[in-house]
Amino acid sequence: MRTRVVLVGAALAALSAPASAQDKTFNLRLSHWVPATHPLQKAMEEWGADVEKQSNGTIKSTVYPAQQLGKAFDHYDMTREGIADISYINPGQMPGRFPIVAAGELPFLISEAHGATRAFDKWYRKYSPTEMKEVKYCFSFTYDPARIHFKSKKVMVPADLKGAKVRPSHGTFAAWMTQLGATNVQAGPAETRDLLEKGVVDTVTSPWGSMLLFALDKVTKYSLDLPVTTSTFQWIINWKDYNEMSSAQKKVIDDHCTSDWAARFAGPWIDFEAGGITKLKEVPGREIYSVSSEQADEWKKSSEPVYKQWADDVRKAGGDPDMVMKELKEALAEFKAGF
Repeated sequence: MRTRVVLVGAALAALSAPASAQDKTFNLRLSHWVPATHPLQKAMEEWGADVEKQSNGTIKSTVYPAQQLGKAFDHYDMTREGIADISYINPGQMPGRFPIVAAGELPFLISEAHGATRAFDKWYRKYSPTEMKEVKYCFSFTYDPARIHFKSKKVMVPADLKGAKVRPSHGTFAAWMTQLGATNVQAGPAETRDLLEKGVVDTVTSPWGSMLLFALDKVTKYSLDLPVTTSTFQWIINWKDYNEMSSAQKKVIDDHCTSDWAARFAGPWIDFEAGGITKLKEVPGREIYSVSSEQADEWKKSSEPVYKQWADDVRKAGGDPDMVMKELKEALAEFKAGF
């Protein structure tokens, strides 16, 4: 009996012991697709630096920005296959693949991104082990709600978008635009300015700060100040890397995969995007405008078919859309982030 107690105690001590120099050293590739000047670059560097510190230098990392390791749309598969060890993904760039998390893309759902980041992460932890089982889920986050921006046409109501050429922020928004008679052009953020200049695109969804970061303010004139949508993002890890770590190293990673870290990771980006409206107002010739409450109601009404389509997709995947949405709205209400 005494031998068994000693062995159990030793096992528990090993689980709680800090990572040491005897552990295998990892050099992880952290990948993303936005420029190195983006707030997420620093967030990833700080996350990686803290992991290295808490692992006593046994888990090191290097950040690869601007699609150096692969296209924006491929980051989930890149992480699954080990081309990248850790990355952030936008599931909306893979329409239909992750129907449950796509709830976070639905129009007029959130009003405040700091609380929404905590809400989305808390909510999705229940579903990620099934929907994203090919990777280790770390956390979810979001950004300040996006607006719609136009090259040369002032749009007031949904009907005005008929015939527009839209670069959507994700698949859910693209489906909405299709229902309104617009055409979608899929492209990464860095490619959008060129498409606007060439006339391939005339309408874009973007939060305020990114309009300036990607120089989209130079090729658009009008901005509708209506928080129409958000994207959710996930910070994900290659399973092979994680499974090869010692128990102490896994604990370090797990301690950095929390809602608190999600909020810390996304916070500067959220503030950057929200603060962009002040700078955008200073751009010569820029017109940022609002619509009446009646017109806003038209926008909300026009998005109802997208909610129905989302619910149908969740049912096809074996989920209960009513329960999923109820849980998400409860989480958003808890953090005072609902629309």
